[in-house]
Amino acid sequence: MSTPIQIAACQFLVREARDFKQFADHVNGLLDQAKDAILVLLPELFTTELFTTLPDWRKRPFADLIDIDRYTDDYRQFFTNEASRRGQYIVAGSHLMRKDGAYYNVGHLFAPDGLVHQHVKTHIFPAESDWSTQEGDEMQVLDLPFAKVGFNICYEAEIPECSASLAEQGAEIILCPSDTFTEYGFWRVRHCAQARAIENQIYFVHCCLGGGPGSPLPNGWARSSIISPCDVPWKNASGVIAEANPNKEMVIRGAVDLDVLRENREKGAATTFKDRRRRASIYANWPSHLAVHELAPPVSRY
Repeated sequence: MSTPIQIAACQFLVREARDFKQFADHVNGLLDQAKDAILVLLPELFTTELFTTLPDWRKRPFADLIDIDRYTDDYRQFFTNEASRRGQYIVAGSHLMRKDGAYYNVGHLFAPDGLVHQHVKTHIFPAESDWSTQEGDEMQVLDLPFAKVGFNICYEAEIPECSASLAEQGAEIILCPSDTFTEYGFWRVRHCAQARAIENQIYFVHCCLGGGPGSPLPNGWARSSIISPCDVPWKNASGVIAEANPNKEMVIRGAVDLDVLRENREKGAATTFKDRRRRASIYANWPSHLAVHELAPPVSRY
């Protein structure tokens, strides 16, 4: 039998900070509450808080958020040190970074041995065009000592192929740092997270950003959760293993058992993981009479 994996998700509320040290102290306060977990998550773009350290930040346009790239070296060094010091695998949400003349929304996982894993967000939410961020092209599984994991950064959870690709590569836990500006956006990601957990029979960790620092930064809507497939082996019929209070800064914890997950894939009431593969050969035939350009365009971006 495998040992249950202790996971913590830090629901982070953005507030004004004087400098990088004050931001780091904010983060450490949450990490201290997650000290019993082997895998700890922070939200997408929680480094937005660093924007408030810039001179006259309230007078700057939202498009200037890419200027937090100036803290990239500090961010990487800080989390490299914390992962090593704490003996934890820390998913330090995501951060806007400049590379080869372009900006990317990059997820980071820092390991205790000093390794740093990165994932470039592959599907940019329309509002992110304000920052002129570019998209990545890869979905890769990270083989950690205790589990195979992969990233779905926020909007990626709404694209089923992102999770399916990771599940095909053996992922058992999807890491979803998230930043949604409205309750509507939150529920889109949350409902999709639950769907991805069911259709791939995986665990899904949805770690949310909240807070209301003031213009030009948007508010965040947050209710982090750790989710399982909806089936008998998990006590909560909703599939929710742990869940935060809405829009409150806090740390939630949950234990996930990979042996239970693997058995559920074989003997569960709904064996979706196996059945999707069993009939995979027919799926490509269903839309074969339609070309992508023939599909009706959306009425609105929203």
